[in-house]
Amino acid sequence: MVPVKVLSYNIRSMRDDTDALARVIKACEPDLVLIQEAPRFFRWRKKLARLASASGLVILTGGGTAAGPAILCNLRATVERTEDVLLPLTPGQHRRGFATAVVRLGGTRLGVLSCHLSLQEDERYDQAGMLLDRLAGMGVDHVIAGGDLNDRPTGRTFRRLATNLQDCWATSPTGAEHTWTHSEPHQRIDAIFATKGIDVLGCGVPTHLPGITEADMRAATDHLPVLATLGIPAN
Repeated sequence: MVPVKVLSYNIRSMRDDTDALARVIKACEPDLVLIQEAPRFFRWRKKLARLASASGLVILTGGGTAAGPAILCNLRATVERTEDVLLPLTPGQHRRGFATAVVRLGGTRLGVLSCHLSLQEDERYDQAGMLLDRLAGMGVDHVIAGGDLNDRPTGRTFRRLATNLQDCWATSPTGAEHTWTHSEPHQRIDAIFATKGIDVLGCGVPTHLPGITEADMRAATDHLPVLATLGIPAN
């Protein structure tokens, strides 16, 4: 098994305390970061690059080209290919997309997808189907997907994903469960999923990060991060 740490985090377009945001990400020591609500407009690439650098990471893909989702990685990852996908636009709703990549990490080949699903129930459910189709078409044995689902575990979109993939928190809960809001967390709408062959060693909202206070977590953005430690079968 190849150990891989994956962080999923809605960063609210970096409208909050970006120094605190970078500190939280860096303290999690992730190999991969699945970002939602990355900057999308004026100088978005420079803003995202600045966050990646401050966190000790690099941009893998996504951002404005994926309508918000992005993926960051450390230098342990070797990038095989990337693709940003724009989903069909429903009139009156925000444009949504997927940031996707295939990477090699320590002898394993891994598909990665970051998403931010719709606020509208029917559109969100359809997007979950597109997500599953996208994962199935990546041509790799092992895939992780994560993001802001805008749905709770009892919702039909969340259940659609959890039926086909491992819900990492439900499989091996570690840390806190609820991801929103940052000040009064009372629901889990952010999640990381993995295909069945991946060993989930732990997943949840990280607590007691070195050098990180509750004030840092509240100042960084309006969501709490989800951190998963995974064992990926070696190729």
